[in-house]
Amino acid sequence: MSLLDKLSSLFSQPTPSSDPVRIVLDQLNQIRQLDWNAQNERRKELVDTLKAKDPSFRYDFTYKLIRDYDFRKIAHPWDVNELLSALHRSNVVESEQDFVALLTAIRDAMQQERASFSNIPILLILKQLQRFAAKQPLTEKTISFLKELTNDETFFSPSYYRRKDVDNVKMALSSLAHSTGDADTYPAVILEDSDHFGKTINQFVQEADPEQRNVLYGLLAHYKKASGAKPSGKYIDEARKLYRQLGETDRYTTIAKLGLIALKQTEVQSQTHTNNYSGREYSYTTNTFLNEINATIAKGLIWTLTGLAEGEAELIKLLNDVAEKTYQKIPGQGPAAASVGNACLYVLAQSGIAGVGQLSRLKLRIKQANTQALIEKYIQEASDKLGVSTEEIEDMAVADYGLKNGRFTRAFGDYRATVTITSVGKVETQWTKADGSSLKTEPAAVKKELATELKALKSTVADIAKNTTAQRDRLDRSLVLNRSWTWDRFTTYYAEHGLMSFLTRQLIWTIEKGEQSADVFYQNEGWADLNGNRIDWIDDTTLVRLWHPVGQSVDNVLAWRNFLTSHEIRQPLKQAFREVYLLTDAELNTRVYSNRMAAHILKQHQFNTLAKGRGWRYSLLGAYDKGYESEKAVIELPTYDLKAEFWVSEVDADGAWNDTGIYLYVSTDQVRFSRRNNDDPIQLIDVPALVFSEIMRDVDLFVGVASVGNDPNWRDGGLTQFRTYWESYSFGELGELAKSRKQAVERLLPRLKISRIAEVRDKFLVVQGKLRTYKIHLGSGNILMEPNDQYLCIVPDRSTDKVTSTVFLPFEGDTMLSIVLSKAFLLADDDKITDPTITRQIN
Repeated sequence: MSLLDKLSSLFSQPTPSSDPVRIVLDQLNQIRQLDWNAQNERRKELVDTLKAKDPSFRYDFTYKLIRDYDFRKIAHPWDVNELLSALHRSNVVESEQDFVALLTAIRDAMQQERASFSNIPILLILKQLQRFAAKQPLTEKTISFLKELTNDETFFSPSYYRRKDVDNVKMALSSLAHSTGDADTYPAVILEDSDHFGKTINQFVQEADPEQRNVLYGLLAHYKKASGAKPSGKYIDEARKLYRQLGETDRYTTIAKLGLIALKQTEVQSQTHTNNYSGREYSYTTNTFLNEINATIAKGLIWTLTGLAEGEAELIKLLNDVAEKTYQKIPGQGPAAASVGNACLYVLAQSGIAGVGQLSRLKLRIKQANTQALIEKYIQEASDKLGVSTEEIEDMAVADYGLKNGRFTRAFGDYRATVTITSVGKVETQWTKADGSSLKTEPAAVKKELATELKALKSTVADIAKNTTAQRDRLDRSLVLNRSWTWDRFTTYYAEHGLMSFLTRQLIWTIEKGEQSADVFYQNEGWADLNGNRIDWIDDTTLVRLWHPVGQSVDNVLAWRNFLTSHEIRQPLKQAFREVYLLTDAELNTRVYSNRMAAHILKQHQFNTLAKGRGWRYSLLGAYDKGYESEKAVIELPTYDLKAEFWVSEVDADGAWNDTGIYLYVSTDQVRFSRRNNDDPIQLIDVPALVFSEIMRDVDLFVGVASVGNDPNWRDGGLTQFRTYWESYSFGELGELAKSRKQAVERLLPRLKISRIAEVRDKFLVVQGKLRTYKIHLGSGNILMEPNDQYLCIVPDRSTDKVTSTVFLPFEGDTMLSIVLSKAFLLADDDKITDPTITRQIN
């Protein structure tokens, strides 16, 4: 007799002692002893036999299995789950009372830890109940039971490790508890309220009038369908049909803004879990930004803004803010909600030049390699669509915020707020009364009566501060491209642009028209040469590009440096004082690679941050994977059809990795150039001089900032096998960055109050204190004390910039220069130092 016949006979004429559940479990155990193909065939026979039985038999079978059996003791519980799933894909439960009885049995099994969501297809059972409730309203008793079940933590706790299952079940139960049963309404959708976004959406929906609430339920159900990398046309069309039921499109965008604001305000929540295994307690912490189902709903909400955000400045700004928020890293987990951030990027890319502008800004702020690649893809698509280069897209996309020459004024009743960019990353707001008299702080009346407008102003000020930094970095990186603009485009996007003009007018530009050429700077409300002569031959056809010291005569470079110093002009980026790297004899001999920056020990995470900030691609090296394919940082240079590679290797020493297995340190090796589509190295002499100089400057920056030689604590706490390296770097020969710093200090020193007791001597800034004489290395910032070159450890703090804020520096961005000067000022008055960690070393 076949299995099918045997089971049919038993199930059709069961004896008093026969137990269909036991029979099935025994058969599953027997099936497991067969070969793979036979297993599949026999298992299908078993499922078909059970599916052929009437709904009451299938219900009784399910109920008895869940009520009486311990899934932990079943040999193959996943087989049982598959079988139950097959039975419940069609309607099995026929009455409301049976649903309650079955859910009660499931709850009891969960609470007794006899089963979990991975054993029982509870979602399929709840879908049956949803279909049942759609035909007739559930009784108050059942609704009360469902609400009780939703809030019963013991019902969910056994499945904490299947968080998505828990979220789906909670949402299904909540939706059922709020269902009306009316045929022309959408089933209720209640978000998990474990995060701010879920709580906000739930509250908004519940407070809506019944007609609007019904449409919102439909939209929430639609959001739950969001899957994949981007929405289909069908998804957008269905969303459009739904939100149009709310009335004017503006009504929906207003609602969407509330959702985006809630996402922006959602914070990462940490929770400690403690479990007991074999009498021992184990604790661990989880960090959660968005519940997984809520993240899907947020993604769907954002997708529906495709086509709506264009021209909506507030929406576009919110999408930018949410993207930045959701890409923030959670320790040990990665981005907070990358799928939500990716949805923001997609919608921004479809939102015209303003949206692409935000992508350009995000590209400068988000460092994850895959996200950078996605942003670049979207910008390239916009470039192709508009028929302009990606660089031009980025020019056109910079917001001016209503600024004129870096300033704007807004009225707040009887008061005025004047916003002014004072330096890169710093924006000040000055309040005045109607009569023009100044106020120290924002008026109390504005705080009370115009709180919303005041909040918007503060948001704009913060955004301007971030964007000045982002655009400064973009300009700095663009030096390698050697771009040129016609004068009309330069004027529109740089010289007279509300935000960019603040940066532009502190830089040197080279202008050309036919045979005429000049290097110019903005002086006395116009463009003039080094000697102050106004250029009168400029017209719209004049070409403009950023001045670069490569190819300039020494006298020209020195003249511009003197000009900036004498006029106390602080450039937003290093230009006149920029380091120049020329091919050395050693590099001409090695032909295809440079060892100039080899054999250094870098802090890998700091190197990674610096590299990505300069547009390089790099993957952290881990102790779990040798990672031969990723032992290099790479930057693409499409303008020249080149790419540059900086090779590194992990430092595999005892304990030299963090808790996630990432090496703490890397050692440096060669720098090479090749064509973008070919890994064969090209000769360094064939690399354009400007490109070579800029790439070597980047690599020198990585070494100059991330080297362990800059760490004052390394001498006592670092890896002992690299102590010699630390000594040689800390007080060794100066690299190009340090040589540039030395020249800056030599120019600055006569203007400083310490000039009589300080001098630049070889590699050091030497300061004669009251107690000792100190030699501050101009490369590492580390200190030796005369007469015996005793090492002095001073760890710089975050107040370094404040210490040197009154000192004129000709350029921004050199933190080590600030550290060197800060230490010099401190040690000049060494008799006034009270910090015992320093005084113990000096005395």
